Amino acid sequence: MIFFKESELKQFMSQIISGDAQKSGATHHRLFAAYYERTSRSGSERSYMTPLRKEIIGQASGVVLEIGAGNGLNFAYYDPGQVERVEAIEPDTAMLRYARERAAEAPVPVTLTQAPVESLPFADATFDCAVATLVFCSVTDPAGGLREIRRVLKPDGRLLLVEHVRSQGAITGRIQDMLVPFTIRLAGNCHWNRNTERTVVDAGFQIEYRRDLGGWMVPMVMVQAIHK
Repeated sequence: MIFFKESELKQFMSQIISGDAQKSGATHHRLFAAYYERTSRSGSERSYMTPLRKEIIGQASGVVLEIGAGNGLNFAYYDPGQVERVEAIEPDTAMLRYARERAAEAPVPVTLTQAPVESLPFADATFDCAVATLVFCSVTDPAGGLREIRRVLKPDGRLLLVEHVRSQGAITGRIQDMLVPFTIRLAGNCHWNRNTERTVVDAGFQIEYRRDLGGWMVPMVMVQAIHK
């Protein structure tokens, strides 16, 4: 478990009380980004998330859009034999600082742009593939974001996701609902109770593969969908 220093906690609470400044979709969760970077170096990341990142990123090909690149943990796993280049977006200024360091070491060309998924700065039918890992729990408008992804994907382009989702258990789902007011403030706007699969379908994608990844209070799924 990670603990904040007293000075960090005061600044964190200040962010919660006053809210993070936003301009053109940009955000700045400095303390959450620092926390996330620290947990990214933990044993749980290496033992659980790293294999999932390798699996989902290993399916990417062509010109790739990465949504919510965060601190850039996925960049190392793109296969230069399959991927031409990656256009990665991330709205959070603090996360981008870490992502830029990892982009410089990536095995494929990575361009970082500060932008929200709801307003992608790319032309229609630009990408062969779009990737997001642990992103749509925190997106302000998931439905709008997925429609934007569909717009910039080529016909038959693929969407690859690993996401937190709503628990299928009635009691656990209600617990998630009760805790959302805290998770959105303490965990970078995380709404861990969303039915992301339904939103994917409603946005016009066809799910070709899904797999439950376990988790009682924080269930996750892997989804592969296609733009039809």
